[in-house]
Amino acid sequence: MDNRPIGVFDSGLGGLTVLKAINQLMPAESIIYFGDSGRAPYGTKSKETVVKYTFQDINFLLGHDIKMIVIACNTASAYSLDTVKEHFTIPVMEVVQPGAKAAVDITTSGKIGVIGTPATINSAVYEKAIKNFKKDATYLGKACPMFVQLAEEGWWDNEIAYLIAQEYLSSLKNQGIDTLILGCTHYPFLQNVIQKVMGDDVTLVNSALEVARAVKELIYEKKINCDSTIPSVVKYFTSDSVDKFRTLGSIFLGHPMNFVEKADIEKY
Repeated sequence: MDNRPIGVFDSGLGGLTVLKAINQLMPAESIIYFGDSGRAPYGTKSKETVVKYTFQDINFLLGHDIKMIVIACNTASAYSLDTVKEHFTIPVMEVVQPGAKAAVDITTSGKIGVIGTPATINSAVYEKAIKNFKKDATYLGKACPMFVQLAEEGWWDNEIAYLIAQEYLSSLKNQGIDTLILGCTHYPFLQNVIQKVMGDDVTLVNSALEVARAVKELIYEKKINCDSTIPSVVKYFTSDSVDKFRTLGSIFLGHPMNFVEKADIEKY
């Protein structure tokens, strides 16, 4: 057994969707979370910048004696995964493969849509993953950059969010997809408005849930699951306003975030 915490990071609040799912599946596991809200969004930045940020985020988490890394950011997964695996020996879980596999298992028409940041969509990482699982699948991608800002502002289910979702998603809806991957961990914050626009005939794939299942499998495969008799601890760090992060994060999680601190991420 290994009672060290799981390290989870994202460009901001988005990775809390992954943390929440991990906590629901494995409530005994301790977690250290870092949300880089001060430098968000990652999805509009260059590959070199995203790789730099990813390494800083990981180095920060390693300072807390973690037992594995969860890259709870699709952009960081798309741009950095191979380099991360070359430089770090710690177990690493990313968000793309679990979501793509779930979508392939769900679709009946073979038409799968993916929404994400410009970086994630332009990288074609989801198209490759989907085609790897189902060669004859039809892939349709759409960048929705403003969704990240809406999530970070707490505008999750209002008229503005709905109008922006309509603007982004109408073309995907008209192309007849039956499955839509939320290819950014911020997007589940907007799941209600996305579902309203797409309609009940389209199944949304929340990659956060799939990642949590994959994390659980990896933990037991590596035999690094914790002793469930020892109380778990969850700590949160952000590179921006602690008050804003705590307020919005607590609303989303449904309980107070008791330990939140600001991290000087540039030191790493």
